Amino acid sequence: MFTDDRCPVISLFSGAGGLDLATERGSAASEDGSGQTLRVLVATDYDALALETLSLNMPHTKTLCADIRETPTRSLLELGGMSQGDPVLVVGGPPCTPFSKSGFWLKEKRESRDPNASLLDEYARVVREARPEAFILENVQALTYRTHKRQFDRLITQLRAIGYNPQWQVLLAAEHGVPQLRRRTFIVGRRDGEPFVFPSITHSGVSERDRVFDPTKLPFVTSAEAFEDITWNSPEPSEIVDGTYGELAAEVPPGQNYLWHTSRYGGRNEFEWRSRYWTFLLRLDPDRPATTLQAQPGPWVGPFHWENVPNPDGDLRARRLRVPEMLRLMTFPDGFKLAADVTCCCRCCG
Repeated sequence: MFTDDRCPVISLFSGAGGLDLATERGSAASEDGSGQTLRVLVATDYDALALETLSLNMPHTKTLCADIRETPTRSLLELGGMSQGDPVLVVGGPPCTPFSKSGFWLKEKRESRDPNASLLDEYARVVREARPEAFILENVQALTYRTHKRQFDRLITQLRAIGYNPQWQVLLAAEHGVPQLRRRTFIVGRRDGEPFVFPSITHSGVSERDRVFDPTKLPFVTSAEAFEDITWNSPEPSEIVDGTYGELAAEVPPGQNYLWHTSRYGGRNEFEWRSRYWTFLLRLDPDRPATTLQAQPGPWVGPFHWENVPNPDGDLRARRLRVPEMLRLMTFPDGFKLAADVTCCCRCCG
């Protein structure tokens, strides 16, 4: 029996610890201070650099760099000094690549044949063997699409079979005070079988789908609000969007993308309508939340900042977001430390 006064949590597919930080910070947010404090005792991921970042910010958490498919649940329990039934929570977001819309150009992903999709089964296996009081699983919205129905139904069936009565919902981060139009599927289940009730929406505003503002809610937090009090000197060369599409990117207005340079808009007629992915040459709108930040963006993938900066020749160019800006959009604390550079920030925190 676990005798520590902390409420133990096991984190799977932990990355840099974004969900882990949220778990701990959320449990300490009760107004009267009476709420129990959750502590992530064990975190595992296959990415050593991500876990190094997690350790810098959560030194109390023991980490295990390993492939979850080769990691017995008992190893995770033993690492945290726990036995079956001790964890209060298992949390984690299995890699979203098999289900992300950005991968649909690959036939195996369109047909839901990506072998990494089996990681959902590994998540269910750890829940079954660790027997936590509850679990939280996070993934991209596309997990719920018809294309992936077989895998999604299998996951829900597995979790229901062990008594957790899983409930799921697609949440828009901006509707809960995050300055990002990020839609994610959350699946939550309780060991006692009681249904989980998702939190109410607190914010309202314009998104890619909704054009009606609910005056009873707080307004969305905008990108400009998120970047308040961040001050900078001259841009670094690596931040400047230059090269093949440098001029075109600089001419895209805030909130627009490459479609600005099609025959239907006011820019140059350089691209065919809907011939590129949405984030190609995308610029932030300072008066709206950011679009979803991608974990592995290409050189022309935004969102880029809404302001232009001069390149070494004095020509105005768009610029990439800086690490503190990305962290603000993802609501990481300002003192969050990274083990490496901006690439680490995108890959580990995106």
